[in-house]
Amino acid sequence: MRYIDFVDLNYRPREDDLVCDFRVEPIGISIKEAAGGVAAESSIGTWTELSTMQSYVTDLHATAFMIKKDLVKIAYPIELFENGNMPNILSSVAGNIFGLKALRNLRLEDIHLPRRIVKGFRGPKYGIPGVREILRVPERPLLGTIIKPKLGLRVQDHAVVAYNAWIGGCDIVKDDENLSSQSFNPFEDRVVKTLEMRDRAEEETGERKIYMVNVTAETEEMLRRATFVEEQGGEYVMVDILTCGWSAVQTLRDHDLNLVIHAHRAGHAAFTKNPKHGVAMRVIAKLVRVLGLDQLHIGAVLGKMSERKNEVLENCGALRDEMYGLKPVLPVASGGLHPALVPTLISIFGKDLVVQAGGGIHGHAYGTASGARAMRQALEAAMSNISLREYSRSHVELASALKTWR
Repeated sequence: MRYIDFVDLNYRPREDDLVCDFRVEPIGISIKEAAGGVAAESSIGTWTELSTMQSYVTDLHATAFMIKKDLVKIAYPIELFENGNMPNILSSVAGNIFGLKALRNLRLEDIHLPRRIVKGFRGPKYGIPGVREILRVPERPLLGTIIKPKLGLRVQDHAVVAYNAWIGGCDIVKDDENLSSQSFNPFEDRVVKTLEMRDRAEEETGERKIYMVNVTAETEEMLRRATFVEEQGGEYVMVDILTCGWSAVQTLRDHDLNLVIHAHRAGHAAFTKNPKHGVAMRVIAKLVRVLGLDQLHIGAVLGKMSERKNEVLENCGALRDEMYGLKPVLPVASGGLHPALVPTLISIFGKDLVVQAGGGIHGHAYGTASGARAMRQALEAAMSNISLREYSRSHVELASALKTWR
């Protein structure tokens, strides 16, 4: 079959087809031939005629069924994919096609998974409703922080930073994505000591507090660490989903531990940042939800990260829109956030959100506890429709933060 044979603009996808939206920029060939090339090379075809081709194989070909300027929609028969095997799916629709010489750029903008494929995975165990139930926070956005400096603190100092954040008003304290089990901060010691501080903070504040420990490692070691967290009374783990890989993430979820799984997207911008090439973040968001993680970093519009508002809203939709009954995943906004940004964040995301600030808490002039109080006060003001300036007149921590960050 020639590339052009993989194009049929009269084709209408079947209920069980997997559909991908691509942006295609060809070199030296027409957009129609380029669309056919992507469909061919991501399904049953190749660059030349084959003597080994059988008639029953041609029935499985992908079809480029819509071409609108540079946007191409391709439908894939479900028979091309193994049930419950995400690496297999992605090796097809997001594999060698990115390296085709005839394409200057190729971007996977969206993926539409049929019910049969989605039901081959577990989906989130907790999602937004489960997280809110654990924390006993039914409505307001959740407040989180990351231990800073991201690397170098010893166990005792790490635990004290977490304690100060909790008593100041944070619901969640998270390891940095770079922290695993280095010599200066061994994993088991950190878990035990920090959970002790969590218990102390809960007793003093009367609020539920969460320690989100990073279990990222080789798969078997990651499972061992997650089990250790559960045995120690922890309720959350975090994992760097892209550096661990999809199969490791799926294995962690499929073990069905009584742990909320937080997805960190370290490394995503290597293939999501270029708007012309790679994979859009909303694709990753959908895959995270299908595989069954409970919350995910998706950008913030504000702060130091580069995503635009429309991208972040698309990511939110991927996490929260109806998807064959899957629980919605909790969006996490992070990266250069501080109290002055809170009202705008809530206006963009709504209330189902983790506002996660590192420097915007630990950089407060009066220290971590005051930084957490300032962020919590900003949340209180925004939820009460009171301006931060007005609220800061009777809340010194917020007033100080607004002098530092605007």
